[in-house]
Amino acid sequence: MTSPRRILVVEDDPDISALVELHLTDIGFEVRLEANGQSGLDRALGQAFDLIILDIMLPGVDGLEICRRLRTEKPGLPILMLTARTTELDRVLGLEMGADDYLTKPFSVRELVARVKAIFRRMEVFDSQPEPSRLVHGPVEIDTDSRRVLIEGEPVELTAREFDLLTFFARNPGRVFTRGQLLDKVWGYSHEGYEHTVNTHINRLRRKLEADPSHPRFILTVWGVGYRFPTIEELSTS
Repeated sequence: MTSPRRILVVEDDPDISALVELHLTDIGFEVRLEANGQSGLDRALGQAFDLIILDIMLPGVDGLEICRRLRTEKPGLPILMLTARTTELDRVLGLEMGADDYLTKPFSVRELVARVKAIFRRMEVFDSQPEPSRLVHGPVEIDTDSRRVLIEGEPVELTAREFDLLTFFARNPGRVFTRGQLLDKVWGYSHEGYEHTVNTHINRLRRKLEADPSHPRFILTVWGVGYRFPTIEELSTS
């Protein structure tokens, strides 16, 4: 029998955190709560969790700083960020800091549960793919077992979502995907208004992978449509 997924909820509103704990526990997850940013950060760094649900506005240490620290210490740990509906800048900053996904307050518990399930479903899909565990496309090497990426032989640290996005592209070279399709295939959902989540992750990937992000070799823009990963033939001639 496998152990339940462990989720840390860092949220200072006791009503929200209690509601989230109730519904996630009901479907079999093990949930821990922290109401203070510093204690939440300490617990996230000191214990093993499968997902962090993180509010931005917290006493002690804010969610953006927690996200930044976790991305340094635990780059592969998924983070779902909670933001106020009026703070578009906070949502963008959260994604730039490395959050894998976000929900705006007020949110429905059903939507939160769906997002959490989608995160774990995508992790399970990528972990159980009956495809080669090592993908090599020119200078790009991806090991899906260890979740490591090398570019020109040099390791690149990616978040969980960045890794899944790159792996999805590498498994489908030459195919063009819209933002909606990428949300559906990589995030596990597709809702209008969240397409810029894809844009932010593409931009972060390019900064990490490309020698010149303004002239990318690996994540290519197909204007008016979406993005694609080049074929091996294209990479060998670029």
